[in-house]
Amino acid sequence: MTKVAVFGAGSWGTAFATVLANAGNQVSVWGRRESLCEAINTTHENPDYLPGLRLPDAITATHDPAAAAAGAEAVVLAVPSQSLRDNLKDWAGVLPNAVPLVSLMKGVEVGTTKRMSEVIAELTGAGPERIAVVSGPNLAREIAEGQPAASVVACADEGTATRLQKLCHSQTFRPYTNNDVIGCELGGATKNVIALAVGMAIGLGFGDNARASVITRGLVETARLGTALGAREHTFSGLAGLGDLVATCSSPLSRNRTFGEKLGQGMTVAEIAGATRQVAEGVKSCSSITDLAHHHDVEMPIAEHVTKVVAGEMTPKDMLFSLVSRSAKSERWG
Repeated sequence: MTKVAVFGAGSWGTAFATVLANAGNQVSVWGRRESLCEAINTTHENPDYLPGLRLPDAITATHDPAAAAAGAEAVVLAVPSQSLRDNLKDWAGVLPNAVPLVSLMKGVEVGTTKRMSEVIAELTGAGPERIAVVSGPNLAREIAEGQPAASVVACADEGTATRLQKLCHSQTFRPYTNNDVIGCELGGATKNVIALAVGMAIGLGFGDNARASVITRGLVETARLGTALGAREHTFSGLAGLGDLVATCSSPLSRNRTFGEKLGQGMTVAEIAGATRQVAEGVKSCSSITDLAHHHDVEMPIAEHVTKVVAGEMTPKDMLFSLVSRSAKSERWG
């Protein structure tokens, strides 16, 4: 059996570990808290993030990063995006050389506006042929339950992408390969911000017209930013673009949509964040995505307005009516 290390014992890291185990791999999960690792090993369940779901026997957990990485033929990184840099500094001495490094993270780093693959390259020295991204409509609990889903494995090197595709292809999880790393990463990061806006519309009691309008124009914003950074436009009509956007904006399982709903209902960012262990990546990444857009002279009004709401500079209701009342234009892609 191939050993794969998954660094991150949250809901998506655990769900992807399940995918890997079901595909025939031995999986070692690194967890930040020893108590959670012990619970996974003794009960075969992640009680904090995926309660009630039995994990495959091929999954073990450890708080020791060296033990998790030892003998691994691929390393999957599944920590919150804004903590990746600090974590990689701690793990730099134990990550095996020459193996693929796979990002499950969907965010843009605050302060640097770097994508997660860029942070991995900077901290590990790995070249683009070793760095891959998995992105798509992958709500963690559905994946862990074994419900059918598809995703994209993106890497600049076709051989690495194909190898990783085989590692995670199971009866219920179908991965496609792609070499547009930029497009897949930006699709995954930006959809979280759009989902916050959709959630606010739902929380305010608005209906499907408002929801569909935000999703559609959000896709345009995402593609506009992506093409400015060198991504291929058609990536955004695929699984890592439209597919992920629709799933995240439509499902009550989505952390970002749920966070937005609570904002629309009148709760503050601090109140919502304090009531859950789960990280809504869009809350942090909205400002960095807006900064990235400004750096490239790309207009992203939804992302800009969400950033203002999160910063307490605008109410959700004012945000939505401000978007609708912007100057009328001809509809066009971009």
